[in-house]
Amino acid sequence: QVQLVESGGGLVQAGGSLRLSCTASGRTFSSYAMGWFRQAPGKEREFVADITWSNGDTTYANSLKGRFTISRDNAKNTVYLQMNSLKPEDTAVYRCASAPTRSRAYNSWGQGTQVIVSS
Repeated sequence: QVQLVESGGGLVQAGGSLRLSCTASGRTFSSYAMGWFRQAPGKEREFVADITWSNGDTTYANSLKGRFTISRDNAKNTVYLQMNSLKPEDTAVYRCASAPTRSRAYNSWGQGTQVIVSS
């Protein structure tokens, strides 16, 4: 298993920015891609973005493209989510996840970090 720990969440005003971090440990050699997901109260989990360790190929949810940027630092086993121009509807618990293959069947999850965007 891969252990994942997120950080960087908090309270921010609409229009502001946050950068989330996710550090992986354990069986990191089994991780092909890392993804960010979010879940607002009473709503289903939503895909945000992901990135591959090998080539840094990125994928974004269409609705978030242009505001959010995912990146990684392989030496630190860490992925980041830069969130700009935040909106109240971005309020959610953000979790990172690890997938072992290109099929993106995520099997390891972090504990989550809360992001609250005030209006």
